[in-house]
Order: sequence, then structure tokens, then C-alpha cells
Amino acid sequence: MDHSEENSNENEASAQSPPAESVSSTVPREKVRQFPTGPGVYLMKDNQARVIYVGKAVDLRSRAGSYFTKAAKVERRTAELVTEIVDIDYIETDSEVDALLMEARLIKDIQPKFNNLLKDDKTFPYLQITTREDFPRVEFTRQPETKGVRLYGPFTNAGQLRGTIAVLQKIFRFRTCSLDIEEGDERWRWFRPCLLASINQCTAPCNLRVSKEDYREDIRRLRLFLDGKKDRLLKDMEKQMLAASKEQRFERAARLRDDIEALNTLNLRGDLEQHAQPEVFYVDPRKGLAGLKQVLKLSELPRIIEGIDIAHLQGGETVASLVQFIDGLPFKHGYKRYKIKSVEGIDDFASMREVVTRRFRRLTQEGESFPDLLLIDGGKGQLRAVTETFAALNITPPTTISLAKREEEIYVPGQSEPHRLSRHSYALRLLQYVRDESHRFAQHYHHMLRQKATFGEAKKGQRRRKS
Repeated sequence: MDHSEENSNENEASAQSPPAESVSSTVPREKVRQFPTGPGVYLMKDNQARVIYVGKAVDLRSRAGSYFTKAAKVERRTAELVTEIVDIDYIETDSEVDALLMEARLIKDIQPKFNNLLKDDKTFPYLQITTREDFPRVEFTRQPETKGVRLYGPFTNAGQLRGTIAVLQKIFRFRTCSLDIEEGDERWRWFRPCLLASINQCTAPCNLRVSKEDYREDIRRLRLFLDGKKDRLLKDMEKQMLAASKEQRFERAARLRDDIEALNTLNLRGDLEQHAQPEVFYVDPRKGLAGLKQVLKLSELPRIIEGIDIAHLQGGETVASLVQFIDGLPFKHGYKRYKIKSVEGIDDFASMREVVTRRFRRLTQEGESFPDLLLIDGGKGQLRAVTETFAALNITPPTTISLAKREEEIYVPGQSEPHRLSRHSYALRLLQYVRDESHRFAQHYHHMLRQKATFGEAKKGQRRRKS
């Protein structure tokens, strides 16, 4: 079993002092007045010097002192605890992040009486790192796995854990998605990474932008930090930075320098919950396909999806694109471009008819398989034009739908009302990815032809000037 067996560091172990003689109940109240005002964890003890509660604080003096007020004596969650506090100690930390992680380790190791009473193991969150993947995932979860993961927690505050993950992701650039990525699968080279890659918070293994070895090194560093071995981590990183500099690998040295600085300034980041990010809407191919099967009531997963889009050039010339996705990932070798030949002016419906005719006549003549799902960019009108084209060709069409961009509604032949999926739906995200990719590919063809036309005009002008 790979799940976490975090070890406490020396400071954490020293916080559990040997049994002491009973002391006056006024001692803890006086003692907290001498606590520092920085972040850390505090440990409440009973008359046997047993730790009965562990808490974290941004301001140790203020937070620990709040237990010795009149309000704490009558508050339901603290009243019983307060009567048993005979002594109190603290461990100062560098940051609120360090305090949160240390609190979780201590609660797990010591299992204090009142922490166990105040938490429900079935609902409290954990930080989970997968260990049996080429590119391990880091996840917030309330239902941790028992195999193939490294666990940290439980944590007492979900918002602060989410904030901690966001802060650490800026340093260690791990992925938090659920994609099944294998190192040697070249299909991922055409996948579009989510927003986190654009803002440099993920190294984007989903686009094969990082090697398995380099990504796992980032995860190793993260685990050192989570295990309370920050000093060792910083020393390792400083050595690697100096070595990279000597080898003139200046880009790597600069990144290590920035990461070291970020780790050293975690205490400047403020309230953790402010860093908790809204969900980044990445595309999960596996979940997207399963969602489409369910929404469209298909007998099997739509493994091959093709999308068609129309684009117009200046002067009225029209072009079209066809993109192909296999198992939810772009398959660039299946992409095709079309110059519309039979349509004068701008007529999207007629242009769509021509593309569908050319594409499916050829597939029929060559005995090739149809896609499992055909996606048309547009609404009811575009979809009707396509279904009428199949009927005119006397071809049994594949499952064909259209996606109207304004409201992101899915139209299906024979159904008067469109499907309106949640913006969070994996099925909708996959359709949007296919639609956006077909639009991008059509626009790219548009630009190529425009550049070609401009270049041709320039050459004509040069010949005229020479003559």
C-alpha cells in the first residue's frame, strides 16, 4: 500500500512533553500572553500532560488566547475542552501553509481526544497524490483511495486546504486534473492544455511539454515539503541551482532560484482561503465521451468524432474545415480543408451541404467507416441542411448534432427542444473543444489563403514595376 505514512519532524515530536505535575488553570491563560504573533500550531494538554487538542493559527497569541475567554466557556464546541486544559505549548512555523500541514501531521500522529470528537473522518478533506501514474495527480478529496496514492490529512478546513493546493501549485506546477496521461502516447501532443498551463501553474504533461522524469522530480520536491522537510528541500534545490548554473543551463537555474524564493516567502501570501481558485474547466476525454453516450442515448462510446465549420474570406470566398477526434483527443492526420466550389456569395447552409456531400460520398465510395458522431457548428438551420443532404444522398447518416454557440445548446434531429447541459458538463466541454478546434482550423486555412493572395498580388506588382 502506497498511502501516506508521514513522519513528524523533530520540532513536532518535542512538542509532546513528558508528564508534568498539575498546574493552576490560570497558567495557560498567562502563558499564551507570551506566545509569538506569527503563524504556528498550539497544543492543549490535560493534567497528565497528554495533548488533547491541536490547532493552527495565523496569529498564535490571538488564536490560542481566544480559548480563555468567557465566550469560549459557554460555546458548545469549546466548553468541554476548556475545562480540561491545564497546559498549552506552541510550535512556530514559517507560514500559514506550514502551520496547516503541521497541524494535519500532528493530528494524525497524536490523535488528540478533542480533534477526534470535532471531526468526521468520512467528510473531512485530504490532499491525495497518485503514485502509479506516469504523471501523478494532486487532488483535494473527501473520499481518499486506499491504494496507489500518498495521503496527507485529514485537514480541518476545506477552504484553507484548497488555498494551500493553489499556493503550492504556483511553486511545484503539478496537475490537478483527472486525465489519464501516458508518457509515450503521442495523441496528447495535440491536446489543448487548460488555463493553468497558460498562467504557468502547471507544466502541462497533457500536451507532453514536460518529461516524465522532470515532472516526477517536481512531485518529489512537493512530497518533501508536505512531509515537513522544507530545510532539506531548500538545500537540495540550492545545490541543483548551482549545478545548473555551472553547466550553463541558465533557464533551469532561474526557475530553481524563483522556486526557492517562493518557498522562502510563503509567509507573505496572506489568508489561505483567498488563494482557493474556482475550478479550471479542463477537458477530460474519458468523462466527456461517457457523458455524450449518456446524453445522446448512444449504444456505445462515440470513439470517432468529426466536426465541421465554415469560414468566409474577404471578397466572399468560403472555406470549410473538418477535424477528427479519436477517443476524445485531436487526430491531426484526420483533419481536412475544403474550398467551397458550388456556392456563390455567403450561404452557410449551402456550403455545409457541399462539405457533407463531398466528405460522405468519398467515404461511401472508398468503403471507409463513418464517424460515430458528426458535430455541426450552428443551430437548427445548419442541422436541418445536413440531415436533408444525407436524405438526398440516400446515405444513412452517423449520429449528427449541432452546437449553437450563443447559448451552447445541443440540437438533435427529430427533437424540437435542444439539450441544455451544465457549463460544468464534461460532455459539453468535449463538444466545445471539437467545435473550437474546427473553427480554429478553418480560420487558419482562411489566413493561409489570404496570405497567398496577398503574396500573389505583391509579385504581380513587382513584375509590373520591372516591365
